[in-house]
Amino acid sequence: MKIGIISDTHDDIENVQEAIKIFNKEKVGFVIHAGDYIFSGVTKEFSTLESKLIGVFGNNDAERVEILKDFLEINGDLKGEIGEIEIDGIKFGIYHGTDIEIKQFLINSKKYDILICGHTHIREPQQSSGVIKDNQETFVLNPGPAHRKTKSVSGLFNDIGRIILFDTKSKRYEFVDLSK
Repeated sequence: MKIGIISDTHDDIENVQEAIKIFNKEKVGFVIHAGDYIFSGVTKEFSTLESKLIGVFGNNDAERVEILKDFLEINGDLKGEIGEIEIDGIKFGIYHGTDIEIKQFLINSKKYDILICGHTHIREPQQSSGVIKDNQETFVLNPGPAHRKTKSVSGLFNDIGRIILFDTKSKRYEFVDLSK
């Protein structure tokens, strides 16, 4: 099954719409959002998604009640600050990544095969595509920001948004650029 991964949409409705088109075209079974929707108008855009949206809150999600209402309206699953799901025998942890100590604890817990994060606006890993090997430590996937023209925690600027497509059978991931 293919899974879409997105984070840090930050009110960029055009890039969210583009991401949804890609997710629908690729026929993903789930889309995992690692937080920072910012306002509920962005979450309403996911009503056109042909798969289930699963998400967590980010540090900039001030309209939490409205975002939760949107998730309920589109039959999404908002997990709170930290979420976990299992798909095709793969255990996913989902955390925005705001607190580095919590993130490191989740990695070190070895509870998850894959930890999906956002927050830093830097993709993880740096390779554009790859395969996650069996029996390795918790693997971190961070798509970087889905919105354009962003500044990362380290001060670097991103000109485009990105998402990840992940295949649970082959365990292959691929970063996909949004916007031109």
